[in-house]
Amino acid sequence: MSIPANSSYPAGGTWFDTLHKSFVDVAVDAQNDNAIPTSDFLEAAESLTTLFDKLGSVAFSPVKSDMVGNIKKVRDRQLAAPSESETLQSLVLNELKTKKHTATEGLLWLVRGLDFTSQAIRHNISNPSEELSTSFRHAYGNTLKPHHSFMIKPIFSAAMSATPYRKDFYAKLGDDQAKVDSTSQVWLGALEKQVGILKEFLGRKEAKW
Repeated sequence: MSIPANSSYPAGGTWFDTLHKSFVDVAVDAQNDNAIPTSDFLEAAESLTTLFDKLGSVAFSPVKSDMVGNIKKVRDRQLAAPSESETLQSLVLNELKTKKHTATEGLLWLVRGLDFTSQAIRHNISNPSEELSTSFRHAYGNTLKPHHSFMIKPIFSAAMSATPYRKDFYAKLGDDQAKVDSTSQVWLGALEKQVGILKEFLGRKEAKW
């Protein structure tokens, strides 16, 4: 599909078509304690960070860079010990055996960032009259804010206030709003499922350091 000069997604398509990897494409192994493949998940998370570019403000740069930095921490461990890191769960358990927790902590913060993003979008979709700034503030209070220091909170709060109007944001995701809505629901559902699995796993005793 060709991409129009004034757009960043294929003609007749949506922003979701531009993703290198979608959470929908991440195969969760339900037969193996919901194991999540490391490479696919990290690629899907990297693809998600381009959503912050659609929010169109430099205020979101710290949010994006924080997520990208945590992806790197997990990937560095994967590259250092590939055979022990095929799934996120095995990566964490094997890293903790070495008495280190750099990647595990990175994954914890990555999951918090993804939880924040998914809650913000879900809240906004579920409340059609609500502006993005309200939805993002609500999600921030539920996810990242309790873990942030007093120095970090103002940086993220500034981003919440810099969100575009909802109509402008969704227009950036695609011309056909019905298609944007249906595609975002599927993508969001997959993201929420994986975030839920990882939150439960990271809350277990064996995943603590």
